[in-house]
Amino acid sequence: MKKYHSHGKLLISGEYLVLKGALALAVPCNRGQSLIYDSSKEKELLWESYDEKGSVWFKATFSIKDFDIITTDQTDIAKRLRSVLKEVRKQNSAFLLRKGGRVKTVLEFDRQWGLGTSSTLISNLEQWSNTNPYELLKQTFGGSGYDIACAQAKSPLLFSNKNQTPKAQSCEFNPSFKEQLFFVYLNQKKDSSEAVKRFSDITITEKQLDIFSDLSLKILKSNELKKFEKLIETHETQLGQILNIKPVKEVLFPDYSGSIKSLGAWGGDFILVTGNGNTNSYFKNKGYKTVLKYSEMVIA
Repeated sequence: MKKYHSHGKLLISGEYLVLKGALALAVPCNRGQSLIYDSSKEKELLWESYDEKGSVWFKATFSIKDFDIITTDQTDIAKRLRSVLKEVRKQNSAFLLRKGGRVKTVLEFDRQWGLGTSSTLISNLEQWSNTNPYELLKQTFGGSGYDIACAQAKSPLLFSNKNQTPKAQSCEFNPSFKEQLFFVYLNQKKDSSEAVKRFSDITITEKQLDIFSDLSLKILKSNELKKFEKLIETHETQLGQILNIKPVKEVLFPDYSGSIKSLGAWGGDFILVTGNGNTNSYFKNKGYKTVLKYSEMVIA
C-alpha cells in the first residue's frame, strides 16, 4: 500500500495577477487530501473518492491499458480524471503499465470550499508517479501553480510564475493580529478554470504587476492590523477596477465594520475578513454559516 498527502491552499494576495507574473502571498491549509493505492494483478483500476464525511462522491473503473472508462457514476468527472491519468502516463511511461489495483482519495475539507480538490490530486499523483506537478497541472487543469507549491509546503510562501517559470519561496507570515482574521465561506463554489480563462483576455501592464507584487510584500510585512486593513482594501479596490467587478463588501456586506478581501476567483469560495468577537454572529445572521478563525485553516 502506498499513501500520499497534500495540503489545500488559500491565496492571500495577488489573485488573478499571479497568472501574469505578479508576486503572490499564499498559505497552505491544515486540511488537504490523501491518496491511497493498493496494487493488484488485475488489469483494471478501481477509483473511489471520499468526502470529508466519509461518503463516496465519485466512483469509476478504468482499464490500465489506455485508461478507458469501464464503469462510472459521473461521466464528466471520469473523463477529466482519464485525461489526467493519461498525462501522467505521458510523463512516466511505466505508470500503472502492468498492475492495476484500487485508489482511494479522501478529502479533509468540503469540496465546494475551493481549497484545492484538483491541485491536491495533482500533487498526490506527482508524488506517486515521480512526474512534474507544474507540467501536469499545465496540461490538465491549468493555473499559475501556486496551489501546487502550497500542496507540499510547511509554511506560507511567496509565489511567482514570471515567464512561465514557477518559483516558490518560504516566508514567515504569522501576524500578531491573526486572532482578528477570519475566513468566511460565501456559500457557493466558483469555477476557477473558467475564471482563469476569462482573465487571460485582460491586458495587464508591467506597472500593474509591480503594484500588486509590492502589495504582496507589504501585506506580508505588515505588523499592525490598521496597516493590514488598509493594504487589503487597496488590493481589493484596485483589482476590482481591473476585473470590472465591485468588491464583495460593497455588494454583500456594506454595513460590516471590519475589512473584507476576496480570495481566489472572486464571487465565491472564501473571503478574508478582519473582525472581533462579533464577527461570527454577523455573518451567521446573514446566512453565512462557515466562519473559521485563521488558525483553524492555516498551517501554523
